[in-house]
Amino acid sequence: MSVFDTMESEVRSYSRAWPTVFTTGHGTILRDEAGRDWIDFFAGAGALNYGHNHPELKAVLLRYLARDGITHGLDMNTDAKRVFLERLRDLVLTPRGLDYRVQFPGPGGTNAVEAALKLARKVTGRHTVAYFARGFHGMTLGSLAVTANPTKRAGAGVPLSHTVAMPYDDPTDDDTQATARLARSLEIAAQEGPPAAVVVENVQGEGGVNVARPAWLRALATWTREHGALLIVDDIQMGCGRTGRFFSFEEAGIVPDIVCLSKSISGYGMPMALTLLRPEHDVWKPGEHNGTFRGYNPAFVTAARALELFWSDDALAKRTEALGERTGRALRRIAHRHGLPQPRGRGLVWGLPFARPGQAREVCAAAYRAGLLIETAGLNDEVAKLLPPLNVPEANLERGLDIFADAVTSVIGTKALAA
Repeated sequence: MSVFDTMESEVRSYSRAWPTVFTTGHGTILRDEAGRDWIDFFAGAGALNYGHNHPELKAVLLRYLARDGITHGLDMNTDAKRVFLERLRDLVLTPRGLDYRVQFPGPGGTNAVEAALKLARKVTGRHTVAYFARGFHGMTLGSLAVTANPTKRAGAGVPLSHTVAMPYDDPTDDDTQATARLARSLEIAAQEGPPAAVVVENVQGEGGVNVARPAWLRALATWTREHGALLIVDDIQMGCGRTGRFFSFEEAGIVPDIVCLSKSISGYGMPMALTLLRPEHDVWKPGEHNGTFRGYNPAFVTAARALELFWSDDALAKRTEALGERTGRALRRIAHRHGLPQPRGRGLVWGLPFARPGQAREVCAAAYRAGLLIETAGLNDEVAKLLPPLNVPEANLERGLDIFADAVTSVIGTKALAA
């Protein structure tokens, strides 16, 4: 372990929470060099919706590499890119009545957000972008400017300007109150002129698994349309089926102007990001926004095969919704048993809030010791966040939930059980 301490930057984080050396991953199981296994309810922070080393995705990747398929191609035309675009069109966009141009902005989610912000300002000629409290959109300067976490913002070292924060959907409001509150917030944000765009996560993952309701999202979409602002949906962590359907906004029945995808779009945990934009907003000049690694062809290969395997029908979406309901019930039982706040989530992303500072981190540490990987979320790490692969075997899901329940009990104790 010493080489990590002596050579790697102090900025590392996950390796501190999970102090071991992992060597292999298969499905929902990670193994370290000592031969110990962990159930993975972290899934690469949402980059492994289909688990580790899915055999069919691995096979198609190995075949592509064995025939000397193009690996680095910038934005050149390749057969791998063509197949991916065809599968995205035929299996995802057309069945949903969506007409988007596809931009490959770079390898990570923050690249997709940066492209979206730049394009919204170019399309509208405006400067300000509105974002929401507790939202997270990336760590490069543009994305960080629309990220709410003050600790992460402070790391920029420079002022983060031309953005304005607004309150997110409040579940204590009814639909009428929520939409009225949103309208007031938007009008305040637009006092010096309507923004170029509003960027939103339909489920805030890093912010603590906060779920926006369909009526609130529809009101947001209506306002942006009426005021000539672009609606950007950041689906980097919640897209590719995490909430059930392929896009998290489908339940609300809205059609964003721009959609940001990354993480699980490659299907195999490889770097890949997309910025989807309405054709009328495709006002880029050739080369106006580019990057060396915006066309990683091995990721196109696994992405296309993942779409074929998992999105040719609605079986995975229905299974995700069913397992999500089961997970929600289990977490509600835990919350009731210990007098905790109610869990929040959709599909297979769930968060359980804790009242005492540091408690969620202690629960995650206890889960790690017992063989389960989960992370914290929220501005103060007050939420334990469960993010299992969508194709998690039911036995592994149940075992992971049992470990989590035991971890909560080990931290809180048994006194609350009678309540």
